[in-house]
Amino acid sequence: MHVIIVGCGRVGAMTAAELARGGHSVAVIDRDQIAFRLLPNNFTGKTVVGMGYDRTVLEEAGIAEADALVAVTSGDNTNIVAARVAKEIFRVPDVVSRIYDPRRAEIYRRYGIQTFAPTAWSTSKIVEFIVSPQLEREVAFGNGEVQLMEAWVPVHLIGKPVGDLDAPGEVRVALIVRMGRSFIPVSGTQFEEDDQVHVLVHQTAVEKFQKMMGWKT
Repeated sequence: MHVIIVGCGRVGAMTAAELARGGHSVAVIDRDQIAFRLLPNNFTGKTVVGMGYDRTVLEEAGIAEADALVAVTSGDNTNIVAARVAKEIFRVPDVVSRIYDPRRAEIYRRYGIQTFAPTAWSTSKIVEFIVSPQLEREVAFGNGEVQLMEAWVPVHLIGKPVGDLDAPGEVRVALIVRMGRSFIPVSGTQFEEDDQVHVLVHQTAVEKFQKMMGWKT
């Protein structure tokens, strides 16, 4: 996949490096050429000097082929403008924006832009959000500490109790959609084939949830 990172500060550089190590195509945009010094010497991605909301700059970074964009500059306005341009003009599927003012979070989410506070998500959580194809994140609460995720029940959980997908304080099945109808499970509910589960997952337990679903070993 091709990911564009707007802002080459500490978080932007670390996210770009981790994605590149994972074999993804990465382009990093920053208005200051010196900022790219934070990238590792073996960074294989592309660097572009300019403003992250400038269409010409975004096109040079490969926005037309981008699967995701992460805006992590030090300014809320720059981040949200870049994110909205990516989402609304270039139709980038996954857009993530860092914000410092949590009061703006709900406004941004109305545009389909996932937001996170500087202290709420680590680099690894940003990468997980972008590169986990099995997960559909429906909504995040607060500053992103808890997310509601949607997924199809895996084969190994069919016939098992809902409690098998529960970790107190970390993972909890909120509802199940079965044959087009939704319901809130109780202690005796068992998963059935073709169930669609909607699960509340704390940001620190995304990897645990992936293991419970059999996506990671």
